[in-house]
Amino acid sequence: MNVQELGFQKTRLGDLVLRRRVETLLDDRDVFEVKLGDEYLMSSLFTEAEQQLATLGLAPLSGELDIVIGGLGLGYTAAEALKNKSVRHLLVIDLFQAVIDWHHDRLVPNGDILTKDARCELRQGDFFELARTGFDTEDPERKFDAILLDIDHSPEHFLDAGNKSLYTSEGLASIRNQLKPKACFALWSNDPANEDFTAHLRSAFGSATSHNIEFPNPYTNSLSVNSVYVARVIRDESGRRFTKEELYNPVT
Repeated sequence: MNVQELGFQKTRLGDLVLRRRVETLLDDRDVFEVKLGDEYLMSSLFTEAEQQLATLGLAPLSGELDIVIGGLGLGYTAAEALKNKSVRHLLVIDLFQAVIDWHHDRLVPNGDILTKDARCELRQGDFFELARTGFDTEDPERKFDAILLDIDHSPEHFLDAGNKSLYTSEGLASIRNQLKPKACFALWSNDPANEDFTAHLRSAFGSATSHNIEFPNPYTNSLSVNSVYVARVIRDESGRRFTKEELYNPVT
């Protein structure tokens, strides 16, 4: 197999590697992959669910949008979010500066798209820590119209054991507190949708749905399934529940 290492960094979670390989099963197509230790974080071969994270997470919203994405990876969620013309500001937070550098150095497929779009800012930081203190360290009171998260493999399978607390009621409340009324929190998972977790999100935010995302897998000659969860804040700051008509008016 023809594999080229494009980037490498030692981290406390293991060796972080960006590589490009030629996939002979797909007419010698170039495939980009990110690995962390023994974990595959992302492949340019499977991006449908990452793109749907942006599409589904922003679909309920209108008006000018201020968005946070947790996890940059190969940039497919961010690039999809920027296709939405309502997005005015996009803050993408990644734990590893190396991943951000790969985009600035145009080593990954979406590097040019993200670094040339004035609406998009790539910033190094710990999403899970910032969830408690404020995603924008320069403006801790800043509220967002959507927060899109693609870091852990699922709400039950974490890259770092310390991430587990985010998915508790207290952790989700910290996310909700950084959202505007009517705003959305969306989460990617490598697993099929879990109804118990959907109910957990519904309890934390007021409204939640889950979506199974199917895509062809050339290695199994069948469909694989990821999922996207979308939760929405359905009460105003006084606790009043929005009517259906109010929810689908522009976010303010």
